[in-house]
Amino acid sequence: MPPRTIIYTGKGGVGKSSVALATARRCAREGLRTLVVSTDPAHTLADALEREVGSRPTECGRRLYAQQVQAQEEIERRWEAVQSWLTKLLSERGVDRIAAEELTVPPGMDELFALLAIKEHYERGDFECLIVDCAPTGETLRLLSFPDVAAWWLEKVIPLERKLVAAARPLARTLLDVPLPDDPVFDEVERLVRGLGGLATILRERRTTSVRLVLNPERIVVREAMRTYTYLSLYGFPVDAIVVNRVLPPEADDGYLAPWRELQNQQMELVREAFAPLPILVAPMFAEEVVGARMLDRLAAALFAEACAHEILYDGARHEFKEDPDGARLTLPLPLATRDEIKLSKVGLELVVRVGAHKRTVLLPDSLAGCAPSGARFEDGVLEVSFRRPRSSLVATP
Repeated sequence: MPPRTIIYTGKGGVGKSSVALATARRCAREGLRTLVVSTDPAHTLADALEREVGSRPTECGRRLYAQQVQAQEEIERRWEAVQSWLTKLLSERGVDRIAAEELTVPPGMDELFALLAIKEHYERGDFECLIVDCAPTGETLRLLSFPDVAAWWLEKVIPLERKLVAAARPLARTLLDVPLPDDPVFDEVERLVRGLGGLATILRERRTTSVRLVLNPERIVVREAMRTYTYLSLYGFPVDAIVVNRVLPPEADDGYLAPWRELQNQQMELVREAFAPLPILVAPMFAEEVVGARMLDRLAAALFAEACAHEILYDGARHEFKEDPDGARLTLPLPLATRDEIKLSKVGLELVVRVGAHKRTVLLPDSLAGCAPSGARFEDGVLEVSFRRPRSSLVATP
């Protein structure tokens, strides 16, 4: 049975790692063999647990394990052939070897390989619950959009590149002074791309996986969380709860913290209104740092006073595609988006949906090859795009 997978993300500094660890401890207490994995290069798991956390699952209590994914180890394991070819290529062009090795790993690849480690745990089934402490929001969104790009590369680019290189190799040996990529290089890239496709399937599996957004009740943080919710919905990743961390207690109504308390009250109203009907899990600002088992358990008790930590807390509208004899209809939830920031375009079997600075390419089925978008509407946070078949393809029934 696939493990329950909960992904925590949010703006840097809001307490994602503490919330992830508190959730993991509660899930283990609820009887599930639980692994908490951090893909954040800040390595905060060990600090919050007050113990060493290795690059492989480390036992931290009864039914509880923790893992800090080491990006360099993942790169060496998954990118060796490509890195070797690129290093040779750059070195032959006069680039210093040490600099060449650094240039062979594009920005963001380390975090990407860290996410693939989650896929391995999911498929292996060694744990009943996976809690993922992700990198800050902006980085996470960029990484979570990679699987869609990877699907496009797997279908459109890689087969063509392999054929072109194979055809050009005999001529290239005599005319070019640069090495062409060989089959192991293409195999490694294809493995990576296929892995990303599998990761996308896991992240969108609503029966087992959900994202929880962590925020503090501050204006800038709340606005970013609202945008993130829209973009996660664009990519089809289910969000089942909002976690509001470090809420000042009523005792702060008087004195120095009174203005902060008032500001937080205003932001809490916005959070409840904007994210409804998502459950809102609230944790107070404690009088001491959330470090160690005792404080993590206090945090868990506050967050899950009325909820089960490992359950899917909300299952809302979903991405749907329905065909009929006349055409088809695509439904895509985009909560908190505005009509003005949504742009649509279609090229062949690809529908590109752009919301603000983010876009998603939806691959349409072959049966819609001749269909053109016949209309689109955005209402109550849901985008609906209609497609109509050409009249010549409509078959009349007697």
